[in-house]
Formats: sequence, C-alpha cells, structure tokens
Amino acid sequence: METTEKDILRGGQFLVKETLCEDVFTPEDFTEEQQMMKESVKEFNDREIIANRDRFENKDYAFTEQCMKKAGEMGFLSVAVPEEYGGMGMGFVSTMLVCDYISSGTGSFSTAFGAHTGIGTMPITLYGTEEQKQKYVPKLATGEWFGAYCLTEPGAGSDANSGKTTATLSEDGKHYLINGQKMWISNAGFCNMFIVFARIEDDKYITGFIVENNPENGITMGEEEHKLGIRASSTRQVFFNDTKVPVENMLAGRGEGFKIAMNALNIGRIKLAAACLDSQRRITTTGVQYANERKQFKTPISDFGAIKSKIAEMATNAYVGEAASYRAAKNIEDRIEIRLNQGNSHQEAELKGVEEYAIECSILKVAVSEDVQNCADEGIQIFGGMGFSEDTPMEAAWRDARIARIYEGTNEINRMLSVGMLVKKAMKGHVDLLGPAMKVQEELMGIPSFDTPDYSELFSEEKAVLANLKKVFLMVAGAAVQKFGPDLEQHQQLMMAASNILIEIYMAESGILRAEKNAKRFGADSQKEQIAMAQLYLYNAVEITIKNAKEGIVSFAEGDEQRMMLMGLKRFTKYTNMPNVVDLRNRIAEKVKSENQYCF
Repeated sequence: METTEKDILRGGQFLVKETLCEDVFTPEDFTEEQQMMKESVKEFNDREIIANRDRFENKDYAFTEQCMKKAGEMGFLSVAVPEEYGGMGMGFVSTMLVCDYISSGTGSFSTAFGAHTGIGTMPITLYGTEEQKQKYVPKLATGEWFGAYCLTEPGAGSDANSGKTTATLSEDGKHYLINGQKMWISNAGFCNMFIVFARIEDDKYITGFIVENNPENGITMGEEEHKLGIRASSTRQVFFNDTKVPVENMLAGRGEGFKIAMNALNIGRIKLAAACLDSQRRITTTGVQYANERKQFKTPISDFGAIKSKIAEMATNAYVGEAASYRAAKNIEDRIEIRLNQGNSHQEAELKGVEEYAIECSILKVAVSEDVQNCADEGIQIFGGMGFSEDTPMEAAWRDARIARIYEGTNEINRMLSVGMLVKKAMKGHVDLLGPAMKVQEELMGIPSFDTPDYSELFSEEKAVLANLKKVFLMVAGAAVQKFGPDLEQHQQLMMAASNILIEIYMAESGILRAEKNAKRFGADSQKEQIAMAQLYLYNAVEITIKNAKEGIVSFAEGDEQRMMLMGLKRFTKYTNMPNVVDLRNRIAEKVKSENQYCF
C-alpha cells in the first residue's frame, strides 16, 4: 500500500490531531526480513560482545575496533547506506532495529557503532557530492575505514556554532589549512577519517570538511580519556596544526556546517533512543532472573511488592519506549518514501524526512535515555549489594547509561528544542496550535459537562484523559507564548516544564496505541499485561503533567488567571474511574516473573 501525503501526520501534529491505532507501526509489525535481521544482530551481540564484557570494561580499545570490523563483515555497518555505495539500502525502521539490538552488549561498542554509522558516515551520504560519496562511503559501509565526528571543542559544547577551529584557504586556492582543537571525539583512536567543523574567515556559521586521518598532515591526538562509563570507547582530543585539506573535501557549501551538524544530530537522537531499548529489556530480564532466585525471609524477593513495583515500572518504560521509537521511525520512513515518489533524491528525501520529525527525535532522546538510566539504577537496587559489585553486569550498565543524557545534545537542550521547534512550526503554519489553544480557553470559560461518559470500550477513558493532557499543554504553553512571545526562549524553566508535559503526551499515546492495536488484532485477553502497561504509563504521565503544569502556572500567572488555570488543570487531569495502580503493577510483574524475562 502506497503511503499518501494526507494520511500521515506531520511532525508535532500528534498534539492537535488524533492518531488511530491502525495508523501506527509497532514492533509487532516487523516483516519477516526484519525479524531475521533482528535475530542475526542479537546472535552477534551475544557471541561477540556480551561474551567479552570484561574486555570492554578493561579498556581494551583494540577489541572494540576488532568487533567493529566483524560488524562490518556482517553488513551491520551498511544497513542505512544506499546500495549504489556498497550498502544494504534498507529502510529507516530496519536501521533503527539494527541499532536497537546491537547496542545492549556494552555502551563502549554501541558508542563506536553509533558514532561510525551515524555522525561518521551519514553526513557524507546526506551532504556529500557524488565524488565524495563514491570515494568514502563504500569504505565506511564495509568497515574497511572507520569514521569520527569532530564538532565539540573546549569552548564549544551545546553552543556548537561557537567553535574556534579555523579553515584558511591556501595561496594557490587548492587547500584549506585547518587549525584548532577538538575534544570528546569518539572513535578518534582508530578512525581513518574525520568530519571536521571549522570556521572560514569571519563567517557566521561553521563549515564541514572531510579530513583523512594522516598523522604526517599535522594531526595529533591526546591520550585516551578516563571516563565513568563506555570505557573501551576510544575518546580522545584531536589537534589540527596546518592540516591540509583539498578544497574538494568541503562538505556541502561554505557556512553550511551548522546545518549539517544539526541534521546529523536529529538522526543521531532517534538512533540514540533505539540504542537504549534493548539495554532496558536485558536489564529487566537480568533483574527478574536474580529476583526469582534470590531468597530472603524464605521467599524469592520477586514475591515482594516493593520488588514487583520496580519490575513493573522497568518493563512498562521499555514497552512504551519501543512503541514510541518505532512509531516515529516508521513516520520518518513513510515521509522519506513520499518524497522519493515525488522525485526527490535520496539525500533530499532522507534529510527532509528526518527533519520533519525533529520534535519527536528530541522527545525520544530525552525520554528513552532517562528511562534506561532509571532502569539500570533499579537493576542495581534489585541486586542489592551484589548490584554494586563489578562481578555483576548492573554497575557497568548503570555507568554506560549515564552518557546517553549528555551526548547528541544534552537532555536540557533537547527539552528546550522540542518546545522551541513546536512553537516555530506553529508560527510557520505547519502545526495549528493557535486554533486548539483558543478552543481550550473557551472551554475554561464554559460550564463543564456533568454527564457520565460511556467508557465501556477498551481505552476509551484513557483516550479521553490523553486528550485532556493535550489541553493542559495547550493551556500552559499557549498562555506562555501569549505572555512572552519570541522571548519565551529566555524562560528556560518554563520551557522545561512544558517539554516534560509534551514528552509524556507522546510517550503515553504511543503506549496506548500499541496496546490497542495489538488488542484488536490478537484479542484483548492475550494483551492483558500490555493493556496494564499502557494504563500504568498514562497514570504516571498524568502525575508528571500535574506537577509540571502547576509549576508553570504558579510561576507566570497570577490572580484570576492563575486561579482559572489551576481549576482548568484540575478539570483536565481528572479520571472518572481511577485505575488501581498497585493492581496494574502486580499484573505486569507477575507476567514478567512467570516468564523469567522481559517478554513483550
């Protein structure tokens, strides 16, 4: 079935339009080919990576490189690369899938894999000239060469465009001479090629270059950094001293580096979410297996409510994270498909496809990186004292998870971006926020209905609650935009609160739609625990929304306006029938316990 322009939601529109469960893609929709791919990646991860966990923890950088070579031989580095450059040319969902299941063995390998396939290779496939692509991409696709990405500098982190590295045209006009210092460069120790960002003269924006790693060309490295986690991921400073780069190695146009950096990060963000999914599955499995075996007071600790609560929340976040990540991935894939059918080049289609869902990419990056951290933290707690020991896998999982909230744009930056991009889309008319926000204001003035709704249909009440959470966002964000206009970006704490609500709406909706779709096709009886997870996640989302909306309202509104909005908040976060939260958690935990693994 060909996807048409009209039945696919644009980025950010989830907030103002209803999505039907039939229109979302879920992990249960994987094709046979994708299932086979998943199995072969899992097998590789178990055999090559998880079996050698100790080597990664002991900073065996050469071993990381060796595993990358093997991943290249298996074709895993080339999934997203078009066939004409030696890749598999698979769709966006398949590239997410590979990233998901290859990333859970150790953060060291997953960082090397992500840095190479994402920000190391992608900028050339998306922005390179035909000559650049022919020259570099096939080598990167097979793992003959490895790539790295040099953006961050000692003085340029979140403010990526403030870098001091310079590129100066040589007198004969044939080369640029690059001078400067880059830091936190993943894969620096074994890469053959860098994507380097530097400024030409006094340009407003930086420019991207493809730079081959040749120590005789003024390139030197700092020592390997000693890091909290991802210990066998090679991370070094890179120094350029009059490094000669042929003019034909400029990537895209002069001053377009900032754009390249931002778009590469969009793709990096959703892939980073994918890279945190299987870790949650494995941590949950490891946790429940330990809890089933560990006896205290003559009882397996998995029978205690305090432990059940943890297992249920861990499984729920993993399930919803999967739902949201693959929902967005398929939206991107469909959008790319539409553009290809309209005659766009692969480069243009992929860029615009991902750019369309930049808001969702930021949401996923934040939500899933925070969930994996909490999951690992609870994993340690289930293991008790053993969890703190290097002999069990939990402490390494916890240390490795920590970086996910920092790289590809910190979670604070991504929170601000998600709301900022939404407001910009509204200003451009791509997402109608104003209409729905006005309707919410009218509703606040009106008399609430006291009819008791009919909630007999599965998820009907949950969907009503979700629709009301969207009203809360529109009420709070709408009032903030009216009050501060373009200066809203100066009010970061308000932006953070608004983004926390936005994130919960997208994640909760994704969980509900996945469970509903599966209940319809496999029968609700077979999906009892999945339904419970969608309901539990929504309950938690409502609580987070209340806290953040209240913080916003009391901080920027006063008097009658404040009173009215607080009343609106109460009205919009009310259940007709409250869920029994303990019962939901017990139902989920019992299923995970009896299967002795994450089983959804």
